[in-house]
Amino acid sequence: MERTVICPGSFDPVTYGHIDIITRASKLFDKVIVGVFINVDKKPVFSFEERVSFLERTVGDLPNVTIVGFDGLLAECAKKYGASAAVRGLRAVSDFEYEFQMALTNKKLNEELDTVFLASDARYTYLSSSIVKNVATLGGDISNFVPASIHDEIFNRLNKTKKGESVK
Repeated sequence: MERTVICPGSFDPVTYGHIDIITRASKLFDKVIVGVFINVDKKPVFSFEERVSFLERTVGDLPNVTIVGFDGLLAECAKKYGASAAVRGLRAVSDFEYEFQMALTNKKLNEELDTVFLASDARYTYLSSSIVKNVATLGGDISNFVPASIHDEIFNRLNKTKKGESVK
């Protein structure tokens, strides 16, 4: 029986932390669906298409990984793609409360969907898309946060100091 899981996220933008979780999941499961979701609580900087493209360029070469976009509930996306579990990364204990709540909600919406938590690699426990955006906006070096294949596109979009704009 093939074990299919889904790695959901907004990936705005994808970071080395995301890539680590996706890569590790690809070694544990037969098929990994990376779902780029629209999060109603967030206003993304990068378009849906750009975020999918970033993932294609960073993890698209993993043979058992498929990248999809989805506008809806994770529980429904998992059903659509035959995923029996969602893989979520945990950077710190503070992430757990929210992720646990979401896992229980998803289980109520889809009884077949379990959640698997992967502890973040220690190198990435501080890293988030928000940090990447903040550092790049202020002209800082993000090369330790995102791969070279997407670095310039992210940095050039966000770097306000280079554009001579006022940053507050």
